[in-house]
Amino acid sequence: MDTSILVRTFVAVFVLADALGNAPIFLALTKGMEIDERNRVVDRATFVATAVILGFAFAGQAILDYLHISIASLQVAGGLLLLLVALDMLKGEMDEPVIEQGRDVAITPLALPLLAGPGTLTTVMLMMSESQAAQLSVVAGIVAAMAVTWFIVRQSSRIDKWMGAEGAIIVTKILGFLLAALAVEIGSAGIRELFLV
Repeated sequence: MDTSILVRTFVAVFVLADALGNAPIFLALTKGMEIDERNRVVDRATFVATAVILGFAFAGQAILDYLHISIASLQVAGGLLLLLVALDMLKGEMDEPVIEQGRDVAITPLALPLLAGPGTLTTVMLMMSESQAAQLSVVAGIVAAMAVTWFIVRQSSRIDKWMGAEGAIIVTKILGFLLAALAVEIGSAGIRELFLV
């Protein structure tokens, strides 16, 4: 196992998954849920994100090539999904438990595209293509990064108790605005690549 590749993969996946940044967004998406239910959402989101990242590491480029989908198109789609969530946050539509409205936030937007976004998927595909010998190190790095991400996001319930109801509303609005900006950034990067190259 190549330790340097393992560390590089761990750092890249951990930074791109942005557990610290996504913890408050997770709180907004799971508002009104009990702690046990929140933890189940985190477990499911992390498991799905890890499975998707590993799947893309091994077969992502082949799938995209087969479907004639570019990385830029993936970025535009991810940006649109995040923008829809951000608009809900800004309009105050995250005030009720989202699961009861028939949407499973564990899959979208938590697992995809927040934890396993276009940047993460592209990065692991590139790292896997470097050499056959490095594949085990890349897989170990992905699993380790997602385990740490899972632990951090699970602590968000403690953050919720500390903030209180009014603090949560203020943070939700601010994060909705920032998430909208992030969505535009991701989407515009894809659009630039699609039309300016």
